[in-house]
Amino acid sequence: MIRKIREKDFSRLKEIWESAVIHTHDFLAKEDFEYYKENLPNYFPCVTLFGFEIDNQIVGFVGVAEQNLEMLFIHNDFRRKGIGKALLEYSIQELDVRSVDVNEQNKQAADFYLSQGFNVESRSEKDGEGKDYPILHLSL
Repeated sequence: MIRKIREKDFSRLKEIWESAVIHTHDFLAKEDFEYYKENLPNYFPCVTLFGFEIDNQIVGFVGVAEQNLEMLFIHNDFRRKGIGKALLEYSIQELDVRSVDVNEQNKQAADFYLSQGFNVESRSEKDGEGKDYPILHLSL
């Protein structure tokens, strides 16, 4: 079930983010991982958040702002079960998502978005924080 995220869910979102990033972002330097982890809660109020629940537990979530998918993270224990695809489809159909930025080094995520109809529009050498993690800018 997909539902709107509430502030009381933020600690669970942080757990999901950490589980997902540890298993998909092996290119992140340890200090950058800690930086993003520490600052993650600051981003939650800036996006519309929806989570995917199984047995009353959130196992994945999306964050959307102005037709851009800002976040899509699935707890590692629940990856490859169609949850990411369900959240992406919900974001496109219900939240009018038309674009997403993805770390170029996160090949699984980039390939996932490309397989779902997104196309590469441009590339940036640095991420939004000015760090040396190239970003692919994708759109439908």
